[in-house]
Amino acid sequence: MRRVVITGIGAVSPNGIGRERFWQATQNGVSGVRRITRFDPSGYVVQVAGEVPDEFDEKKYVEIKDRPHVSRAVPLAAASVAEALEDAGLDVKAMNRDQLRQIGVIVGSGGGSQDFTEEQYRLYYGGHQKQCSVYTIPTGTIGTLASEVSMRFGFRGLSHIVSTGCTSSTDAMGYAFHHIQRGSLNTMIAGGVDSPLAPLILRGFQLMRIMSTHWNHEPQRASRPFSRDRDGFVIAEGSWFFVMEEMEQAKARGAHIYGEVAGYGSTCEAYHRVRLEECGEEPARAIGLAMEEAGIGPPDVQYISYHGTSTELNDRIETRATKLAFNGYAYKLPGSAIKSLIGHPQGACGAAGVAATLLAMRDGVVHPTLNVDEPDPECDLDYIPTTPRKLNIEHAVCNCIAFGSKNSAMVLRKV
Repeated sequence: MRRVVITGIGAVSPNGIGRERFWQATQNGVSGVRRITRFDPSGYVVQVAGEVPDEFDEKKYVEIKDRPHVSRAVPLAAASVAEALEDAGLDVKAMNRDQLRQIGVIVGSGGGSQDFTEEQYRLYYGGHQKQCSVYTIPTGTIGTLASEVSMRFGFRGLSHIVSTGCTSSTDAMGYAFHHIQRGSLNTMIAGGVDSPLAPLILRGFQLMRIMSTHWNHEPQRASRPFSRDRDGFVIAEGSWFFVMEEMEQAKARGAHIYGEVAGYGSTCEAYHRVRLEECGEEPARAIGLAMEEAGIGPPDVQYISYHGTSTELNDRIETRATKLAFNGYAYKLPGSAIKSLIGHPQGACGAAGVAATLLAMRDGVVHPTLNVDEPDPECDLDYIPTTPRKLNIEHAVCNCIAFGSKNSAMVLRKV
């Protein structure tokens, strides 16, 4: 099996646009959660979200005439892919057709273009039928999101979507990892994007009673994984993408290597549409499968990036799964939850955790988990509360748990 490394990172996050701004805010514990500005939230029980700052300029990535025909996910993805390519030193404009045929795209997205589809219904039923997009069907079809990335940059390799709920971007990177590992392609653009900030989507999540409702007056305190008084997740948008390459190719061209994707594991509890099984066995098994593929055991891991949604059920069961996966070593294993800083960007959350973990490996410091004001007695591990911590990471596990009983984990190795 060939080894797979990451040579480029791009980020458009609620707490910072661009890789380094995202990382500086993240490692310093700066939250990107605020009152919703995309639409008037005053009639909603939930009024806060992880919104990308207003300074993000969609026009740099989608022409004005095209913007009504695509979802917000398209400029978000284009921005982070462009940054990842530049970071990796890949000039796609200078590549010929054969070279572009060797670059594939796998996008992880839970909602895809649901915000766009919602807008088309609003226009139609609001008496503005003539304003509906001629591309309502193709843009509303989730697979077209990967095509938008491929078309913008000219990539002619495979162009696929993985949509598995909150594990989408972890799974997208896992599939990209296996494609390169087995020799299908040498270079993959993989990661995640989601843009779920729209009125009906917000109402749908409200109906499930899994969102934070008690912190509209203090948005930055709303996402509080592992805290006893947590009351639900904070919806968010964002995009994190990576250039993944076969290791020898990356070394031959002198690319900077952030780290190696060493293992990937995925399981399904086959239990419920949204609830987790109390035992935590399948999330633990996903972590175990990833470590097994990486050829490591629990004592070899120095850090875990938690899914950490800030829902009562997820945090408790993820803690239980971590104890099962790492046995007694779990109490010695520090970890933190990126969602405490950015909210929950749905299918893109796994990629956000991978980006933060790779940058932590680079700099030797890991970001904190915010708002663990009163730890839940059933969440009794080291979640790196409040302040960043210096930490040398050789191996890290990035964990994700999704609707539909899905679980995915990835092992990253320092190179």
